[in-house]
Formats: sequence, structure tokens, C-alpha cells
Amino acid sequence: MFAIALLGACNGYNKLLKSTNYELKLTKAKEYYDKGYFIRASQLYEECIPVVKGTPRSEDVYYHYTWSEYYMGDYILSQYHFKNYTRQFPAGEHVEECYYMNAYCYYLNSPDYKLDQSYTKNSIKEFQSFIDQFPQSKRIDTCNILIDILSVKIERKDYEIIKQYYKLSDWKACIVAAKNYMKEYPSSIYNEEMYYLLIDSYYSLAINSIQSKKEERLNGAIENYLKFLDLYPKSSYLSRAESIYNSSKRLKVNLNKNGF
Repeated sequence: MFAIALLGACNGYNKLLKSTNYELKLTKAKEYYDKGYFIRASQLYEECIPVVKGTPRSEDVYYHYTWSEYYMGDYILSQYHFKNYTRQFPAGEHVEECYYMNAYCYYLNSPDYKLDQSYTKNSIKEFQSFIDQFPQSKRIDTCNILIDILSVKIERKDYEIIKQYYKLSDWKACIVAAKNYMKEYPSSIYNEEMYYLLIDSYYSLAINSIQSKKEERLNGAIENYLKFLDLYPKSSYLSRAESIYNSSKRLKVNLNKNGF
């Protein structure tokens, strides 16, 4: 009996899809939506969108269609439609909500830090745009929390890139990236390690350089060690950094003795 009832329901829905009775389609779409049958609701709303375009009902139909896509888990498509709602209905009843959901869908699509962070960066940009657009919104605190979460992910991504340069012995790239990193993230938990990577990279670059560039790069190791010592006097990297510092000073003395 259950199978027969299910078959009958499917046949009824298929007939509804083929129907040109759009009033009935809208009524049933709302019923499906309220019951959580979002696939069916979405299909019916999508068919009705061109029919109600330009009418007072257009905004409500598009709004429920967009949320149907979201509830189905299609965050890429729903992000597009939330954004599109704000463009089509800039004075609409749900414009603040849809502006926020546009950014939030980017947030939901933000991948693990090891992967491309385009969605992460777009989400931060859209949350910031929301804050600028709706400075009195009750969602501001949530936006700031989510921006912080996303920023940590990008920070970790940048950190891992620098570590990769270091592992590959690409000292020049490591030095440039580490300096930029500390400017970009002055309060990062990784800055202690960044200083050590700078010291070791300058030293490694120096001992593999032509004579005319050795002193400049040894100076880089020495200067960054002194900054490091001042900032992190109890660092776990201190003994290694000090060893590099002492070696750098000895090499520099030998260079000067030999007239380089």
C-alpha cells in the first residue's frame, strides 16, 4: 500500500510539473517548502520565477527559491542567488539577510587551508562589505567572528607556503615571504619561527653565495638574530639561532681578514 501511495504522489507531482496552472504550482511550492521538501519546492519555484517577474510576488518567489537551493546544500548556487536577490530587490524586505547569506555561503564553501583559498578570501571580502553596508546589524558580531576564523585559515596557508620554501632550500623566496608574512600578521603565533627561518635562510644563502654577496647576507642573519633575541629571549629556537649567529660572526671576520 505504501508503494502504491508513493507512486500516486510521484505521478501527482509529475502532473503538477507539466501543468500550466501557476497559481496551483505556487501554492504547492509553499506547501512543499513548509514541509521541508526542498527539491520539489525548488523545481516549482524555478518554473514560476519567469511568470511572476515584474509583479509584486516576484520577490517572495525568488526568496523562497533561493532558500530552497540553500537547504538542499548547494551553497555555490544559493550564494549566487542570495547575491542576485540584493541586486534585483535592493529595497527588498530580506535584503540584509540575503546580503549576509551571500557571504555565509562563501564561508561554507571555504576549503581546508591546504587547498586554494579563493572562497575564503571572497567570504572575508563579502562579510566586510556587509559590515560596511549594515553597520547597525545584529549580525556584525557574527561577521567579525567568522572573518577571524577565515583569516586564521589564510594565515596558516601563507605559513605553510613559507615552510615549503624553506624545505626546498629556496632561501631567497623564504626570506622575502617571511618578511612579508610578519608585516601582514604582526601578532601571528608563527612569528617566532619566522624569525628563526629568516636567520637560517640568510645564513644558508650566505654560505652558498659568491664572495661579493656573503657579507650582506651574513649581516642579515646577524641583524635578525639580534631582533629575535630581543623579542623571544626564551625561545625554543634560541640555541640553534645562537649557533648560526656565532658562525655568521666568525665567517664575517674571516671575510674581512681576507679582504672581501
